[in-house]
Amino acid sequence: MSAPIPDAAHRWRCGGCGNLTRFDVTRTRKTSEYWHFDLAGDHTIEETELRSEVVEAVSCRWCGRDDAIELVDRNSVQG
Repeated sequence: MSAPIPDAAHRWRCGGCGNLTRFDVTRTRKTSEYWHFDLAGDHTIEETELRSEVVEAVSCRWCGRDDAIELVDRNSVQG
């Protein structure tokens, strides 16, 4: 099972090596977008609405562990 997505009060920490800053994250996002095409057929995306997001896997970039990622309070760790 993957770690929950951090919010403003929390962050990820690797319980294996103590890493607080580097993680490989695999996620699936479902979005709704407004595409604007010019007369030449090129487009720009002018609006994006995030409908859902699922974090499938999180692993530590330093030690590679995916079984030690934990959600911790931002104020309880020294970064």
